[in-house]
Amino acid sequence: MADLHPLTADDRFAIQDLFARYAWALDTGHVDDLALCFTEDTVIIEEVFEDPDRWEGRAGVRALGRHYMSAPNFPGRQHHLDQLLVEGNANEANARSFTFVTECRGEPPFVLRFAGYYEDKLVKVDGQWLFKERIIRLWDGPILSAFPGKGTYIPRKRPAELQVKSRS
Repeated sequence: MADLHPLTADDRFAIQDLFARYAWALDTGHVDDLALCFTEDTVIIEEVFEDPDRWEGRAGVRALGRHYMSAPNFPGRQHHLDQLLVEGNANEANARSFTFVTECRGEPPFVLRFAGYYEDKLVKVDGQWLFKERIIRLWDGPILSAFPGKGTYIPRKRPAELQVKSRS
């Protein structure tokens, strides 16, 4: 049966804007604006280091923003995304995208700090698209399992400057 309420072009543009608002808020240190990109009961899971981080609710999103703001080498980073795939309907959707993070400090050449992908669950609340769940992963492990000898996730050691100090 065909979906009676497919994603419209306006929905797709609004979802792209959501991703942009997220990156701009995170990279410019606007923690409250970052939290407004998420539902009240959101979950963010960073499966990047040996112990995944889990941030819950808008208070958790604010704590995540403050965590990165307190990292001495975070200012100057830019989160980029590309190849956004969105599937869903007028009320909820799933999205996947490539992401990479550059560090723009000092003189070029600048540094690529992260290459990975997002897996997101999105919902429309009062006419606005928000993240309901965001999983952040490195570009390795199961996503590459179609390649011979790949598909095993090897967690990275957490650098000292990214030790989580508080979740609230």
